[in-house]
Amino acid sequence: MIAHLDIDAFFAAVEMHRRPELRGRPVVVGGDPHGRGVVATANYAARRFGIRSAMSAAEALRRCPHVVFVRPDIAHYREWSGRVWDLVRELSPAVEVLGLDEGYLELPDAGAAEAADAVRRAVAERVRLSCSLGVATCKVVAKVASDRDKPGGVTVVAPGEEAAFLAPLPVRALPGVGPRTEERLGAAGVATVGELAALDEAATAALLPGRHGEELRRRARGVDPRPVEPVPAERVSISSERTFPRDVREPAEMEGIVAELADRVAESLVRRERAARTVTLKLRYADFSTVTRGQTVRAATDDPSVIRTAARALLARALAERAGPLRLMGVGVSGLSAERQLTLF
Repeated sequence: MIAHLDIDAFFAAVEMHRRPELRGRPVVVGGDPHGRGVVATANYAARRFGIRSAMSAAEALRRCPHVVFVRPDIAHYREWSGRVWDLVRELSPAVEVLGLDEGYLELPDAGAAEAADAVRRAVAERVRLSCSLGVATCKVVAKVASDRDKPGGVTVVAPGEEAAFLAPLPVRALPGVGPRTEERLGAAGVATVGELAALDEAATAALLPGRHGEELRRRARGVDPRPVEPVPAERVSISSERTFPRDVREPAEMEGIVAELADRVAESLVRRERAARTVTLKLRYADFSTVTRGQTVRAATDDPSVIRTAARALLARALAERAGPLRLMGVGVSGLSAERQLTLF
């Protein structure tokens, strides 16, 4: 059996861990509502106002004037995503990650529902994030099923029930059906997945010429032979952090610690023959609130001086925004590649 795992309202969920005061409030992670920004993720409190991903931020603000807007912090989200997928790899023999917040995994044919629920509970307990899973014999049905019981649900489609499960759904629910395809099918009176599945080969070719149309018709019938294609776990980030036995208060001491952490990260890059494009600083204050700041460098690098300079600049920026004693400091890098910048000396 195959499961599709989707982390619920991922960006917003991570932000509510970083800022607990946002819990219970409508939150949008996205661009400037007074400019041309768009919604990247809306939490479920915001979705009750009709706010959804890809909507203009201005429209989101119009629908909910008291919504809280948070700018995206991709480096921070990558860190949380890595925790989830590292955990899922412990629980499944094959994992195919599609993005930060979704992917496929193999489950045993016997007890697939229990295995999926064990994954859901593990992510909730060990990473403190909610995820929804769809379980089926093929990818397309599993993906559709993962959206059935959100947030935090598990939906299982039994073998042989794939077509019946899909049939009553609108055609747009089928992965691969975009606005133009939906419009073309609607003009021909095809509104549901079941109606698409019922088309014969000639009618499908007339409406949706080429391989894509035939593939959509097969998927509408619950036929999808694509296997889970695991990719070896390549580290998407490297970090080093320290929790202090006593809070660090002096900026000069903080600078020294940041330099030491940056050097450790650079050493790890060299050992792994990798270079990084983004440097991230993590600070945890005495009251346990945590902030992260990131900076993208000009070229992928493993140069300790470049990483050290970026980390110190991030520290200065963070302390200018909020000074105070620190109980933890961390430096990380992401955007890893095998290409390193050339140096003359």
